[in-house]
Amino acid sequence: MSDQIHEQQNELATLIDRYSDKDGVHPTAIPSLFLIRESVVTEPIFRVNEPSFCIIVQGEKEVLLGQDRFRYGPGSYIVATVDLPVSGQVIQASSEAPYLALKLEFTSSEILEVLNHSDFPARPRKTTRRAMFVSQAEPSLLDAVVRLARLLEDHSEDIPLLAPLFKKEILYKVLKGPHGTALEQATMEGSHTYRIRDVIEYIMNHSEQNFRVEELANLANMSTASLHRHFKEVTAMSPIQFQKQLRLQEARRLLLSKSTDAADVAFQVGYESPSQFSREYSRMFGFPPREDIKRLRGGSDETTTIS
Repeated sequence: MSDQIHEQQNELATLIDRYSDKDGVHPTAIPSLFLIRESVVTEPIFRVNEPSFCIIVQGEKEVLLGQDRFRYGPGSYIVATVDLPVSGQVIQASSEAPYLALKLEFTSSEILEVLNHSDFPARPRKTTRRAMFVSQAEPSLLDAVVRLARLLEDHSEDIPLLAPLFKKEILYKVLKGPHGTALEQATMEGSHTYRIRDVIEYIMNHSEQNFRVEELANLANMSTASLHRHFKEVTAMSPIQFQKQLRLQEARRLLLSKSTDAADVAFQVGYESPSQFSREYSRMFGFPPREDIKRLRGGSDETTTIS
């Protein structure tokens, strides 16, 4: 690690530590910027990860997308280019050296704005890439992240003007990086990833409903075989597996937030068989619904972010 990167990470760690005085996810005065701190190794946390950039400066984390495992630590960043149901676990943290990370959410329109004002060489539209990747941060990218975080230090009057500029710079650096094509394709109309993104949005808005794969293929203007192939290339799972994860995550949320019967929740999220729901719930979360909720209520609450 170069001295420059070491200094940048130390400054960023100091800023995150200063503005996250307890474990959890902390919104900031900068829209879409969150600071994350964990002083213990956590259980896997299940949620839908929205398009975002997250960089770790201390500790380590592992994220599971389908059967893909992404492990990253200091100086590494992870990007999700579309909404993805994932699980994440802090695997290295202590009270003396807590897990510290910075997360920046973004929209497709923000990526398009950067692309429209940049002179990137033409890249293939038909090459489908995984919608999540890990990469090492270059000093120029870290510099932009540090400058964004510095705005939290009594520079609130500068945030409306400078924060969007620094955010564009961060997105530009990611787009220029080794995995930038994956981020670009999620916003390129006509690309396979763009069309899969439309299917993902449909499934998320109708996760409790049954659908035929032919309907999704028509939505994406693909054959059923092509839809299966590209959907799995983007998300690491099939459309049915994607829907199942959404249903089970929503079921767990409902069970935690309400005093309701597991069978009722099963029907609410789209299951016709409570026994099938219980089996799939146990397979995903490691415990039957009632036991899992009792265990979670006896411990700490689920956090609200995964990166």
